[in-house]
Amino acid sequence: MAARQLRWLLFAELAIYGVLGVWLAARGWTPLEAAGFGLACFLVVRLCLVLLTFGFMLRGAGAVPEQMRIGPLQALRMVLEEYAALIVLFTVIQPFEGFWLGPDRLGHCATRPLPLLLIHGYQCNRGFWVWMRWRLEAAGWTVATHSLEPVYADIDSYSEGIARRIEEVLASTGAPQVILVGHSMGGLASRAYLRCHGTGKVARLITLGSPHHGTLLACLGLGPNARQMRIDSPWLRALPATLPPTSVSIYSLHDNYVFPQETSSRLEGASNTAISGVSHLGMAFSPRMLRSLLEALETSD
Repeated sequence: MAARQLRWLLFAELAIYGVLGVWLAARGWTPLEAAGFGLACFLVVRLCLVLLTFGFMLRGAGAVPEQMRIGPLQALRMVLEEYAALIVLFTVIQPFEGFWLGPDRLGHCATRPLPLLLIHGYQCNRGFWVWMRWRLEAAGWTVATHSLEPVYADIDSYSEGIARRIEEVLASTGAPQVILVGHSMGGLASRAYLRCHGTGKVARLITLGSPHHGTLLACLGLGPNARQMRIDSPWLRALPATLPPTSVSIYSLHDNYVFPQETSSRLEGASNTAISGVSHLGMAFSPRMLRSLLEALETSD
């Protein structure tokens, strides 16, 4: 469903640029000039979205410890990585996730005892994990993915889909439990599953950039799930702290979606690991986030 919605939005945007191109051509622009203007609009709109999130982050972020601060060049690189991640994820990969990701490669867990189930975040789908899934499999892990649907829904409503996917993964691998890995809202959806179904089939929970205490940016989101991610929302206050043992929250002190970072992403009852210089969507392609995740997984292997 998310992939289909993203395709429609992409095609609608391209249609708008096509109509604009025809209008410009009728006023004397060459086809190349009109196409260049459309491409510029496409890129500028996305750049403005990225800069907007960083602008909100700068206003709402907490203090960063001196040893984890980044310089101007690192900050510029982080912004460009977020910009590239936004374009690649929402224009190339997620609208066509079936092509890029294909079915999950499940089977007996030969080198690692438990499979991973990756849960994406808000407005995304399983295509978010295309880069990271390949690298986790290269490290010997059996990796499953799941798409949360519908896109704009109560986070609790995702629990049954996660439960069904866990049963499918356990049946396919013969494993007694899974390790849940959730990015952003995926971490909250995983916790909602644990509230409904308990920890019996989940050995560990590892969250990446999840707003466990909400985020200031959620005020701009659509749907009940965005309202539930607002700071100090009734839904977050009611979410119990019961977790599987040795759970981990990994977060970036420069996250441009989840902030204030030190208070939003810390999870009581879990080991909290802060990294720096990694943006929110950039986590999908970040070697630093991948290293932190693999280190956390090694403690359970």
